[in-house]
Amino acid sequence: MKTFFDKSIVILSLSLLISCNSKNETAKTTSAANSKDSAFVNGSPCDIKLSGIHFTKAVNGADTLIKTEAGEKIVFKAGEKSDYFSDPDGKLSNTTAPMLLSKIDNTKPFTLTAKVTPEFKAKGLYNAGVLYIYANDNLYQKFCFEQDERGNHRMVTVRTMGTSDDNNHDVVKEPSVYMKISSDTKTVASYYSLDKKNWQMVRLYKNNYPKEIWTGISTQCPVDKGTQSVFEEISLEEKSVSDFRLGI
Repeated sequence: MKTFFDKSIVILSLSLLISCNSKNETAKTTSAANSKDSAFVNGSPCDIKLSGIHFTKAVNGADTLIKTEAGEKIVFKAGEKSDYFSDPDGKLSNTTAPMLLSKIDNTKPFTLTAKVTPEFKAKGLYNAGVLYIYANDNLYQKFCFEQDERGNHRMVTVRTMGTSDDNNHDVVKEPSVYMKISSDTKTVASYYSLDKKNWQMVRLYKNNYPKEIWTGISTQCPVDKGTQSVFEEISLEEKSVSDFRLGI
């Protein structure tokens, strides 16, 4: 009886050990999938080539919502109540905005630039043309030319690390604006310009994104029944600005 009892204890211990290890591995896998340090895009492959950028991932059907016109102009539509935002209390959280994304090596410098012309309407609260840095739904930044609560059109940055912040910057009275996001691998900064020569920095922070990330364009329509933005002169270069304060 003693021998049988000892063997039973050993078998039970091994079973518990295997079970615990299995649970730990599952937990590790789940944790990795949800980690803010992992790049994961829940989108579909696409193949949209312009002279300055190649989009290979479409989120929320983005490739079905664009029209490419002469001069490499992209007219990018968004449907009703489409946004990307992780509200701190969860009430306004939404991940339905379409995005066209291009993969980049974040161990190298990069600069994404585009001329952006959103369709602003009387009821188009938070309508915007948007540039993105995206790792996953827990880690991204969007840079918007957006309509605010008072009907002003302004530059807005939203940085998400688990939940999203919301930062309103300068009001822009022109219908179009040049926007860019640049990184030297250590620092990320966002800029806008009216003439593509004089740049105003609106946000700067440490580059804490994974080695592989995505960047691209989007249109959002969080409140209204639909809108569109026009993107022109889109480029993605493997270099950064040389002066992070001046954006040149």
